[in-house]
Amino acid sequence: MERKYFSASDYVVFCVCLFFSILIGVYYAVTGGRQRTTNEFLMADRKMGFGPVSLSLFVTIMSAITVLGVPAEVFQHGTSYWGFGFSYFVFTPVVAHCFIPVFYDMKITSVYEYLEKRYSRCVRLCGLICYIMMMVVYMGVVLYAPSLAINAVTGINEWISIVGLCAVCVAYTTCGGLKAVIWTDVFQALVIIVSQIVIVIVGANKVGGFGKVLEISIESGKLAPINFDPSPLEAHTFWSLCLGGSFLCMSVYGVNQSAVQRFLCCRTKLQAQISIYANLPLLHLVMAVGCFIGLVVYAEYRCNNPLYDVIKPDQLLLYYVMNILGEYPGVPGLFVACLFSASLSTISSSFNSLATVTMEDLVKPNVNLTERQLTIISKSLIVGYGILFLCSSFVASLLPSLLKAALSILGIMGGPMLSLFFLGIFCRHINHKGAMAGFVISMLAVSWVGFGGIAFRLNNFTPGKPPLYMEASCFNTTTPI
Repeated sequence: MERKYFSASDYVVFCVCLFFSILIGVYYAVTGGRQRTTNEFLMADRKMGFGPVSLSLFVTIMSAITVLGVPAEVFQHGTSYWGFGFSYFVFTPVVAHCFIPVFYDMKITSVYEYLEKRYSRCVRLCGLICYIMMMVVYMGVVLYAPSLAINAVTGINEWISIVGLCAVCVAYTTCGGLKAVIWTDVFQALVIIVSQIVIVIVGANKVGGFGKVLEISIESGKLAPINFDPSPLEAHTFWSLCLGGSFLCMSVYGVNQSAVQRFLCCRTKLQAQISIYANLPLLHLVMAVGCFIGLVVYAEYRCNNPLYDVIKPDQLLLYYVMNILGEYPGVPGLFVACLFSASLSTISSSFNSLATVTMEDLVKPNVNLTERQLTIISKSLIVGYGILFLCSSFVASLLPSLLKAALSILGIMGGPMLSLFFLGIFCRHINHKGAMAGFVISMLAVSWVGFGGIAFRLNNFTPGKPPLYMEASCFNTTTPI
């Protein structure tokens, strides 16, 4: 298999996108209050509007795992994953009208402050520890994903790119605080959307247009209908995607500090609620584009499946961009910038949110320090979490599928966490003892099933070789590589 690399124009496009991300962080480090207080550094002075917050929320949740994983999933199994979009209509009004008003009216900084006021200090600390563990493990997966891209297009060792990506995130997050993170997210959202649309347009044109892509997809059965089978053993049914996806999204958007922190930094409660509704069309746009990219890649490779060789599913889209669209100057560079932008936004948001909960839930209640000292500690915490993310990325490198691993981690640890807040808001007769018992039991049970399943797959994963020809008609029209 021939490996193609970046051209000079690709390096220019990629470096320009990276440079602007760092520049935004430097700008907010030297303007305004210069990040001298924790309120400015961690909460952007609570003066953000719904526009940038909505875009920031969108790219915070959508990482490079989504960019790489969704097209690969559609390429292999069809568009049934598209049904996940139904969950967006369910969780959005719940978050907007049940969670946001509660948190915003309490004027809290850390979402886990709610747990102490509703239950007890012990429940708050348990929720905090669970969140920190979840994000450190999850960010290992997010950090590892774009390293596959850099390794594929430049030949640079994966760990060099992992350390470089983490260093860039630490640099602009510590320099500019939450304002830098949000406005960098706005720039990175534009890069992600533009790059994916470019791939769809150019890729569809290569195989004969949008009509040809749809024709091939229909003939091959890749345009999968909605599956209403109630069996839990069936993958990607309406029930697992819509209902399961709704609870997953509620745990991510409704009680995850990275998302809640964006709602809390808005000027008004109405602005915070508008931001989640403005996020809805963006989620559907990227889901639709990601699925269509998968169909475009299938139309190109249906008779010459690159997964038959040594390519991993998470490298499929990169392989396609480099080998099929590489003739267009700057397109590979723009796509890799898209991957880096998706990861930078997610990781930088996690840095900021982890520093926030650590400060509010562990440091401030126990230590009496000045604002300047607290700000310095916040920045030091970001560096410390960066080191933890690097260690976690080593574990991620052992996983067979980044998309499935990421969703598993969020589901395993996010579900019990969501139940604490659900009970607190909707069941007022529940006390801290009942909540604590339910949380611990559910966490142990779900972790045993979830992480046990991941460990089993790691120890027993022997993937069969995918077919070279994905359609019967290919046998008479093509020959192997």
